[in-house]
Amino acid sequence: MSVIRAGLLLEVVRMAMDTLRTNKLRSALTILGVVIGITAIVGMTSLIRGFDESLRDSIKEIGPNTIFVQKFGITSLGSGRQMTELLKRPNLTIADAEAIAREAPAVKLVDIWLGAGPGRIVQTRLAYGGVRTKPIIIMGATQNFAAVNFIKLEAGRFFTGTEVRHRRRVIVLGHNPYLTLFPDIDPIGRTVRVGSDRYTVVGVLGKRPSPGGPLNTGVDDFAVIPETLYQSQYGVDATRADRGTIHNVMIVAVPRDGVPRAVALQEIETIMRIRHGLQLDQPDDFDLVTQDEALKVWDRISQATYLGLVVISSIALMVGGIGVMAIMMISVTERTREIGVRKALGARRREILWQFLIEAACLTLVGGILGVALGSGMGILIHYLSGFPISLPWWSFALGLGFSASVGIFFGMVPAVKASRLDPIDALRYE
Repeated sequence: MSVIRAGLLLEVVRMAMDTLRTNKLRSALTILGVVIGITAIVGMTSLIRGFDESLRDSIKEIGPNTIFVQKFGITSLGSGRQMTELLKRPNLTIADAEAIAREAPAVKLVDIWLGAGPGRIVQTRLAYGGVRTKPIIIMGATQNFAAVNFIKLEAGRFFTGTEVRHRRRVIVLGHNPYLTLFPDIDPIGRTVRVGSDRYTVVGVLGKRPSPGGPLNTGVDDFAVIPETLYQSQYGVDATRADRGTIHNVMIVAVPRDGVPRAVALQEIETIMRIRHGLQLDQPDDFDLVTQDEALKVWDRISQATYLGLVVISSIALMVGGIGVMAIMMISVTERTREIGVRKALGARRREILWQFLIEAACLTLVGGILGVALGSGMGILIHYLSGFPISLPWWSFALGLGFSASVGIFFGMVPAVKASRLDPIDALRYE
């Protein structure tokens, strides 16, 4: 009995494929919506998952215990706070960073970054000899920048506390400007121009992990100078806690070894609340951001993105499914006499039902296969052209094919039921 059913199934599949070949244009137009929907599912899933994995690796590189203190950041923006409300917060100052370093026993290192958070970002070209870089970000920091940022020095050293205090014109290059300006020579001790000013190169930083993949190296387009010099050169006053403006000041802290991050967070929050004169019933007017908080915000963003993708793809699949149902209804009408003959020869209702359901499923499954191929090709092409990371797990292919077959079965049910209920005598008389 199972052999007979298997043979019947193969025969039905063969008939369905014959129908596709016989009506190529009609079949292509019918499955177009399915192809678009599955292409969107597979292609966008590959890009979103690739970026998700790369971004998580990048966030983890900053260290699980690193604490960022900001006027406002991803936690406030992710929670839907109004920008007008956030601008009323006081700007962070160097005195805040010094207070944390002095009064928080759980904190080992503190750095202050200028030009690395929300607000004005300084971008300019670096030049050496006749070579110039593209516009890169210039940051101001203390001697602790590399230590709190977990970046390894590839050559030279970082500037010292004395150089910071005395506003020495020293600079540490990110990996990209180093490769552009000094591809074949040692940069240490050489003088580069930053805009119209001259700086002595004392160090080169190694590559940083990029959320855009190995070929997307924009995170390495930067250079660091002493924060004291940054303030005077670019007009940033990091000594005043003004409200209503953004000074682009961020404080970075690393807890001592063996001290729980929660303890360091509590100490930093207490110090900042006291410095800002907040009452017990008043919320914080600053953000404390950690690796976990950043990942939580990204999880919300990625979930919303996936939901939007599902909605858009579902619309395309629904349009494709309606097309399949319409074509299958036409097919039932065209093959009424054939159905009558099959019933007259002993075919049962469920066999007719399965015949048309399998035809509809085969129709959409072909669309699913084309959609998987196009979606995968789209992701691979984008990765090849831009270096954007992609991820093509096997389950995304299975999901696409399963969706396409399900669309065929769901929307093919009505014409299949109609075909199975035809009276054989009336069907044989049909002209």
